[in-house]
Amino acid sequence: MEKDNKIKNVIVETYAEDMAKVLENDTEGLVKKIIHGEEEHEAEKMNLSPESKKNKVFLFVSVLLVILSLLTLSFFFFSKEINTVPIEKQFVPIIFNDQSAFLEVLGFKKDEIIQTVLSEVNTTSVKDGGIEGIYLTENKQIIGLRRFISVIKSSFAPDVNPLLVEDNFLMGVVNSKTGETRMMGEGFFVLLKVRSTADIFDALRAWEEKMFFDLHGFLGINLSSETNYLLTKDFEDGIVENKNARILHDKDGKIVLMYVFADENSVIITNSQPAVHEIMLRLASASKKQ
Repeated sequence: MEKDNKIKNVIVETYAEDMAKVLENDTEGLVKKIIHGEEEHEAEKMNLSPESKKNKVFLFVSVLLVILSLLTLSFFFFSKEINTVPIEKQFVPIIFNDQSAFLEVLGFKKDEIIQTVLSEVNTTSVKDGGIEGIYLTENKQIIGLRRFISVIKSSFAPDVNPLLVEDNFLMGVVNSKTGETRMMGEGFFVLLKVRSTADIFDALRAWEEKMFFDLHGFLGINLSSETNYLLTKDFEDGIVENKNARILHDKDGKIVLMYVFADENSVIITNSQPAVHEIMLRLASASKKQ
């Protein structure tokens, strides 16, 4: 019996010692964990603290951005003059052109302008029945009707109101003789756009006295003893393409110059009946698309 008790005591003592060792080792682990957790907590507090160097930098940058935003808003709010970029007008031809030529004439005299345009008219490469639009420019800006009248020193005086007579006009050439020899200036034309023909009728009639003088160079006609009579010859009423027209004939009855009321809003000035025909077709086509 005593022997059994001694064995039990030995077993109890061994178990107790082992448990004490386990608890001792575990306690060290728990302490380490607690210390490690406290260290992490302190580190996190430091990161979140406004006193940390990194957070001070973030705070400074944020405040600076807010100040800059307020200054920018104040500038736009209190500034009276705000520079804007002008929007260039989109170039829209009055009628469809098979080809377009832009001729810079800044500083050119009347004779230089006439020769520049006439050269383009005589050398056009558009197909038979094709239209080449010729646009005069100054500093790469297309000049309007009134500026054109001024630079060629014309006596034509349309209404100053662009709503009645548009400043947008078309000058060019209709090629009706591809592959054939054309006369100088043949097919040259000017197309005017108006609110109604009544708004320009009186101005055109008044211009008849000087129209040939102003435009003869574009038509390829030189003034000489043989052509001077055209300076004083009267225009006559006529019908071209079933439209009312005023026509200047030479002594052989050929058309030298005419203006045709193509429709209620369009007047064609030219020396060519085929040019009138082609322009009227394109005017009709443009009206249908609108």
